[in-house]
Amino acid sequence: MASGSDRNPIIIGGLPSQVPDFDPEETQEWLDSLDAAVDERGRERARYLMLRLIERAREKRVAVPEMRSTDYVNTIATKDEPFFPGNEEIERKILNATRWNAAVMVSRAQRPGIGVGGHIATFASSASLYDVGFNHFFRGKDQGDGGDQIFFQGHASPGVYARAFLLDRLSEQQLDAFRQEKSKAPYGLSSYPHPRSMPDFWEFPTVSMGLGPLGAIYQARMNRYMHARGIADTSKSHVWAFLGDGEMDEPESLGQLSLAAREGLDNLTFVVNCNLQRLDGPVRGNGKIMQELESQFRGAGWNVIKLVWDRTWDPLLAQDRDGVLVNKLNTTPDGQFQTYATESGAYIRQHFFGDDHRLRKMVENMTDQQIQHLGRGGHDHRKIFAAYAAAKAHKGQPTVILAQTVKGWALGPNFEGRNATHQMKKLTVDDLKRFRDRLHLPIADKELESGLPPYYHPGRNSEEIQYMHDRRQGLGGYVPTRVVRAKPLQLPDDKVYSGVKKGSGQQSIATTMAFVRLLKDLMRDKEIGKRFVPIAPDEYRTFGMDSLFPSAKIYNPLGQTYESVDRELLLAYKESPTGQMLHDGISEAGCTASLIAAGSAHATHGEPLIPVYVFYSMFGFQRTGDQFWQMADQLARGFVLGATAGRTTLTGEGLQHADGHSQLLASTNPAVVAYDPAFGYEIAHIVQDGLRRMYGEDSEDVFYYLTVYNEPIQHPAEPENVDREGILKGLYRFKEGERGAIPAHILASGVAVPWAVEAQRILAEEWNVKADVWSATSWNELRRDAIEVEEHNLLHPEEEQRVPYVTRKLAGAEGPKVAVSDWMRAVPDQIARWVPGTFQSLGTDGFGFADTRGAARRFFHVDAQSVVLGVLTELVKEGKLERSVLKQAIDRYQLLDASAADPGSAGGEA
Repeated sequence: MASGSDRNPIIIGGLPSQVPDFDPEETQEWLDSLDAAVDERGRERARYLMLRLIERAREKRVAVPEMRSTDYVNTIATKDEPFFPGNEEIERKILNATRWNAAVMVSRAQRPGIGVGGHIATFASSASLYDVGFNHFFRGKDQGDGGDQIFFQGHASPGVYARAFLLDRLSEQQLDAFRQEKSKAPYGLSSYPHPRSMPDFWEFPTVSMGLGPLGAIYQARMNRYMHARGIADTSKSHVWAFLGDGEMDEPESLGQLSLAAREGLDNLTFVVNCNLQRLDGPVRGNGKIMQELESQFRGAGWNVIKLVWDRTWDPLLAQDRDGVLVNKLNTTPDGQFQTYATESGAYIRQHFFGDDHRLRKMVENMTDQQIQHLGRGGHDHRKIFAAYAAAKAHKGQPTVILAQTVKGWALGPNFEGRNATHQMKKLTVDDLKRFRDRLHLPIADKELESGLPPYYHPGRNSEEIQYMHDRRQGLGGYVPTRVVRAKPLQLPDDKVYSGVKKGSGQQSIATTMAFVRLLKDLMRDKEIGKRFVPIAPDEYRTFGMDSLFPSAKIYNPLGQTYESVDRELLLAYKESPTGQMLHDGISEAGCTASLIAAGSAHATHGEPLIPVYVFYSMFGFQRTGDQFWQMADQLARGFVLGATAGRTTLTGEGLQHADGHSQLLASTNPAVVAYDPAFGYEIAHIVQDGLRRMYGEDSEDVFYYLTVYNEPIQHPAEPENVDREGILKGLYRFKEGERGAIPAHILASGVAVPWAVEAQRILAEEWNVKADVWSATSWNELRRDAIEVEEHNLLHPEEEQRVPYVTRKLAGAEGPKVAVSDWMRAVPDQIARWVPGTFQSLGTDGFGFADTRGAARRFFHVDAQSVVLGVLTELVKEGKLERSVLKQAIDRYQLLDASAADPGSAGGEA
């Protein structure tokens, strides 16, 4: 940061030019006073006076432009620090034991023959930040509510395990099984916070960096939403997110700051561990990341607390009457501060204090060792406590605490502040001895020189351990802890599904609309209706969900303070503090974060919510796929609707909207139960089964993904004796062939089923082929079943060999099988190896484009006539037809000319 006239402005904006000066003489007096202060006392003094005037103006509620950044010192003055209620000596001993065990656990995990590694340096820098929280702030769940929600920084997990070991929550055997989840089962510890791996311990997965801060914002908002709607009392819950300064470069980390400020989420605190380092080097070597982050958070409307220096700086700053020390702190770049963390006191004396006689005088009575130990605020318990207390007390805004630390703190000169420290996983014997001495632990040299370094426990009856237990009991129990208190929901009977099972009669509707009709009926249910949480990224009307506006309303903590432009309409846009619908704007990432927070409420707060997230085309599993993995890890539940699905169905939108692959992406996530239904009655059975599996007795930690379309079709009524098992397992015979002599089978999903039915007619009338049409409601579930069968057979060769469902279903089905969908071939090809007989797939491989539905389907060769050709081709291979029929079909249907195809239905609802 430059000084003097070159300094970057600290105030954004200036005076509005149109405001006249009604008293030029008074104005000139103020300007003269400022000039005099500059001339007589210098620029730094004048700057100080201006800042105090701005501060006083704010106290008097005089509107002045926001300050972009403040000096590189602690926000909370020493005189304003509250009384520290803890026993610092005991807390130091606790922290030393935790530091040791965390480092030893990782070092032991790197032993020969294991070598699974781990991270030491992140927790070393943030240990005090966590310790103060554990001892004084983090609320547990023992008081019957959800307690606090704490998003632990992923790479700091060894420190959380080490503390749990001291509290007898984890054993030494478990610490030695770190990162060995299967080979040391049931003692294995996951590498990072993974609730799916440790469902009684971790609550929030955070190590996919950037998703932690995003998730924390929407968790805090979900807490307010649940409280406003009377579902759970979350008034005492506070959300803490521990983050790294390098992590803040992720777009997700800062992308939704404005939402937290806009909704006044003062139940949220970010703690950014500013150790000035990324994984491989400085975050801002030539700049100042704390100043940069302060500017960004302030600009977004957050309360910012900087925690830069520990108490050893207080006497020096108290002497700084002319601001020379503050100016030096302001102008020294981060890369240099990182260097100071690794250098001697003599080096710091020369290079930091040495270029100004006033600075040299400040430290003339200090030894080099004292100068070397001038510390960072993130390691000072009293300073941290003051920051946390101020954050909890602040009202009306979320708070961010920017705490400076040293990466690898206390690990010794080979680790502290080194660029490579993130990758360093093992301590040498000399490192261990230095580390032990620094922590004042009673461990003998011989214990470090022979074999693996030992863990340290001061004894269950020691003062330190009793102190830890007492503090946690006073705060409501141990953290982290994940508890599922929610009871199974009383689910509606079959009657609620009857409407959509009747079909659409003569009316044509899209499957999206069929789902919305079912959702409306479910939301009226007196038992579970209020638990549904509709979520959409600014396109409720596109999905036909504006019909919910009048009754469910859109959640807004401020309500609707304006007259809606469409207020005279029946389906007017309506906001309410108790609204049920989440309208998260054009932010799929925000919507998915809402989905995760709502979908895990059964564990977080003991009250199940049923999120229904509807997104547009491919902007779910493609755009926010990492979050769907986060959702799986967090054991969240709910329904995800990929609306306007299909590579050819969404007419006119083009390449970046034409989804032909999300079903394939969904298949990679083991927690996803994915379906591609064709008709309303299929949707009814799938949703009913989903509610049973996720919210009934013996509930499962899965979530359902349904792809639905915007092409209107006539939905048949549910057939008598419908094959419910087939619908749920993924395949059932929808329509048998009625005419023709040569047998064949068409397997279709979603919007392709009507193409298959049309192909069935053409084959019978023109080619003497009797083709059965099968609705493949889930290619993914068919494959999952087959893999499970093969796994069982592989490991149980002495037992009767099982047969996959798809193989059993198609057993005896004479003739070739041709699969077709609006997805790339790889989606139906998932089941190819288990389909008896000849199998061929047709699909929409390649880039999408804007055109009519008919032209697009002809281009990809998935329309009814192309399905006919596919069946004929397989029959020729089997010797049932002459090869000449293929050329006849191509010419008859003009399959090489996209413009010759019937354009099909234009546009489409929802």
